[in-house]
Amino acid sequence: RRQTTVRVNGKRMVVMTTAAGKTTVKPALPEEWELQAAQMKRLHAMPEYGTRFLTAGDQNSAKRGRKASMQAKAAGLAPGEPDVRIWLEGGRVGLIENKVGKAALEPSQAVRHPLLAALGHPVEVVRAVTCEEAADKAEALVRGWLATSAVADNDNQPSTKITPLLDANARGASYGDSGAVCGSGAARHKM
Repeated sequence: RRQTTVRVNGKRMVVMTTAAGKTTVKPALPEEWELQAAQMKRLHAMPEYGTRFLTAGDQNSAKRGRKASMQAKAAGLAPGEPDVRIWLEGGRVGLIENKVGKAALEPSQAVRHPLLAALGHPVEVVRAVTCEEAADKAEALVRGWLATSAVADNDNQPSTKITPLLDANARGASYGDSGAVCGSGAARHKM
């Protein structure tokens, strides 16, 4: 059996050919970055965003040339770091690692995630096959973390609310208006 991912009319499709020569075509699963983009868009739309939590995401798995890889490593990019960090009120951090379907953790993730958990920062692995599913699971995690955050005893209590620091552009433009389309394999940019 042979499987290839190709573009058909701008959409990623999987073409499978059996040993007997039968060919089938079906939509490809989203890429991991598309799951993350859908999560960010959903989380930034939550009314609690900016007052009870903030987000940060990165692309540790991004393809880089030799020079860019060296620069990223020198600047502190840590192999195996979770995809999404949720900065919660009360000095807590929620960590999310995204995986498409049954994809396994990378070896660097299998090392890094237990180290983070040992420091009190467990990593939640979100497995999804659609962007909607990934966004639903991320929102459920954040709502659960917020429900338990009744600002526990912590020396890192904020002295002021952060909402005034976030203007309308910072709240939505970075993710909500990116034009990324799940399953497209590429972002469309609005002009």
